[in-house]
Amino acid sequence: MKKVVLTLLTLLLVMGTKAQESQTEYNFLRLPVSAHAAALGGENITIIEDDPALMFSNPALASSVSDNTVGLNYMNYMHGANYMGASYTKALGEKATIAGGILYMNYGKMKQVDENNVQTGTFNASDIALEGIFSYELARNLVGGITAKFITSYIGNYNSMAVGVDLGLNWYEPERQWSVSVVAKNLGGQVKAYEEDYGKMPFDLQLGVSKTFAALPVRVSATLVDMTHYNYRFINHLNLGADVLLSDNIWIGGGYNFRKSDEMTIGKGDDAGAHGAGLSLGAGINLERFKLNLAYGKYHATSSSILVNLAYSF
Repeated sequence: MKKVVLTLLTLLLVMGTKAQESQTEYNFLRLPVSAHAAALGGENITIIEDDPALMFSNPALASSVSDNTVGLNYMNYMHGANYMGASYTKALGEKATIAGGILYMNYGKMKQVDENNVQTGTFNASDIALEGIFSYELARNLVGGITAKFITSYIGNYNSMAVGVDLGLNWYEPERQWSVSVVAKNLGGQVKAYEEDYGKMPFDLQLGVSKTFAALPVRVSATLVDMTHYNYRFINHLNLGADVLLSDNIWIGGGYNFRKSDEMTIGKGDDAGAHGAGLSLGAGINLERFKLNLAYGKYHATSSSILVNLAYSF
């Protein structure tokens, strides 16, 4: 058990979470899958685009994805961890869409130590999430979605399992280009613990809005996250992003995650700083059949990540 505790502490440091998040399991589910969302501050639940990676942020957005679309995702996360995934989307008539996806986080090889911090070997750690997504047009301009997920985690010889759901709503007004969403992520719990103690899922209630301006090729987005964590300062709930729509097919954008910047601030007094943590940038090209989106994000004061999305519609 002592080895498991030491291992979990190591993984929590890798994930860069703070005290309240460290009380939950499967925090890899908090990481962005969509490069476009990652570019706009790391969290976005309101972008209306033919991009399958966005449905991992909000299942209601699956309704915007073309029929027979395959998506691939990759992120080089900090400290040698690699995050990757794949999805397939199928339209069912004019109102319904289904999709399936898999997410895989590999933390690489780690040192195994005893309670005296003496190395006794090495071990591997990984997380896997299998997801089924369904979206349906509930009314004019209003779409609902649900994601059912099965999660399993491996830490050396230890294994845990969980089930969960995401629930999402999106209201989109195409004439004025307003998009508003609310998402409840990671409702559920563990069905198999590492040992005796059952952990909590990283529940996250989010509210977001995006607006595209008619006079300017600019879209701005604001997303509030972890809205049930009332002890956070308001600014630490907020993600802001903006993208410039260079054409119907090309975008460039940037964003800022205030909470990540606050968490990663190091030093004291005049020397204190986040060293760019919380900043993100990205660009993408979305053609009729082929999509490529890229993002750069600072999720830690001393390291950064690149996220790549590819999609093809058959």
